[in-house]
Amino acid sequence: MSERELREATARVLPTDEHRDSGAFYATPEPVAEEKRDGKPVHYKVICISMYTDDLKRLDGMVESLKARGLTKANRSALIRYALSGVNLEQVPKGL
Repeated sequence: MSERELREATARVLPTDEHRDSGAFYATPEPVAEEKRDGKPVHYKVICISMYTDDLKRLDGMVESLKARGLTKANRSALIRYALSGVNLEQVPKGL
């Protein structure tokens, strides 16, 4: 199928702008608690941290191990979040 044929088929299936603006096809969306501001999600932030390459290798090895055990959504971020949930600040060594 050519790009032109695809566009024509899409135009036949999707409503036109005049129908979309009339409200006939779409209801007004309900406000969402975690609305985006300036196109950015408000429930998380992307950050940058430094880690030693050996620590990254260890982290990646742990992620691969979890994936091999069937946890297909395992990733660096998820594993770090899980580790943070188990930190006992009373047991953190002074020389940290």
